Amino acid sequence: MKKAKVIKSTGSWYTIENDQGQQYNARIVGKFRLNDIPLTNPVAVGDEVYYELEDLGETNAIIKDILPRKNYIVRQSPRKKHQLHLLASNIDLALLVVTMVQPKLKPGVIDRFLLMTEPHDVPAAIVFNKADLYEEDDLDFFEYCQAVYESIGYKVFLASCLTGEGIDGLREFLIGKTVLFAGQSGVGKSTLLNTLDPNLDLRTSELSDYSGKGQHTTTFAEMHPFRDGYIIDTPGFKTLSFNNLEPMDVAHNFREFFILSEDCYFPDCTHRNEPKCSVKSSLEKGEISEMRYQNYLRILEEIEEQNYWERHKDL
Repeated sequence: MKKAKVIKSTGSWYTIENDQGQQYNARIVGKFRLNDIPLTNPVAVGDEVYYELEDLGETNAIIKDILPRKNYIVRQSPRKKHQLHLLASNIDLALLVVTMVQPKLKPGVIDRFLLMTEPHDVPAAIVFNKADLYEEDDLDFFEYCQAVYESIGYKVFLASCLTGEGIDGLREFLIGKTVLFAGQSGVGKSTLLNTLDPNLDLRTSELSDYSGKGQHTTTFAEMHPFRDGYIIDTPGFKTLSFNNLEPMDVAHNFREFFILSEDCYFPDCTHRNEPKCSVKSSLEKGEISEMRYQNYLRILEEIEEQNYWERHKDL
């Protein structure tokens, strides 16, 4: 068997590329599972796999095995809410693209994205795109977000494809890395990628005139060579939900809360109504972000509202 990397996923078929640069259309035979978690797709872009050529010809291949993953990102499937969708694996950085306007930034979207990367030790960064459209209030909120997220270890960028602001610094930051690009539909992700490297020539689309919402221009995850590394372009998302997490998973993956929780009186403190809670104490002193805390509470409430057996019936 030979080794290759999965560079594109289109559902039931994958494009793989070996070390010689040869590409094949590949499919899987049998079942692959991720820690017994029900997945809509068992193989992801970024996976290293073993393959054999099919007898039918030398353009098709069969994926026989998946090498151990360094890390991976999963999200709740938008179509099958009881299953998870494997977005990508073996990545050095997950980059979330957001914007304050066109479309307006959804409350909590940054913290929800970080809740996808944090459990699997995937470094993450945030880009506020379309900076040329920001009013003074938008810039004030950007500066607040930058202070909040950089204080807990996430790099934050401000960028404009129109003026070029922030593009050089962002491009430098990505050199040599395998980077997953993600964002809500319409945030200008494909335009940003084309600005970072015109050779990518990704398809772009304006916001829908009718709804004001983003249109999906990327329909499948795909890997592209980029500055001595790779970028993985992923479909835009509308919402991020968590059928795979329990309340304590959320508590442990808000990184500043987890550090403070060592001083909570109860080892399973959820940082809500428990006495002697270090997180609540820090919140009252203004030492942690009220915005992050409110987003945390909303995610906890959402998870607890889902019936336990409904969330686990496929396990």
